[in-house]
Amino acid sequence: MKRVAVEKTLTNVKEYLQEQGYTVEWLENNKDKINSFDAIVVTGQNSNFLGMHDTETKGTVVYARGLTPQDVHKELQSTIE
Repeated sequence: MKRVAVEKTLTNVKEYLQEQGYTVEWLENNKDKINSFDAIVVTGQNSNFLGMHDTETKGTVVYARGLTPQDVHKELQSTIE
């Protein structure tokens, strides 16, 4: 099962991805475990979403600004599945 972290403002995305079978957790609660996720979904409004300018992650970062939950899911399918 794919693990995804999402920003707290993306409740609709979190719920949709859970319905699609993903394990989804809030990004803000898991910043110290960021590399344990297959993907991270952020709004794209804050380029410094982890509070660090030089953060690297092994997972894919999806910028959800302007995307529907279904669009985010398609992005995840094309990058992590």
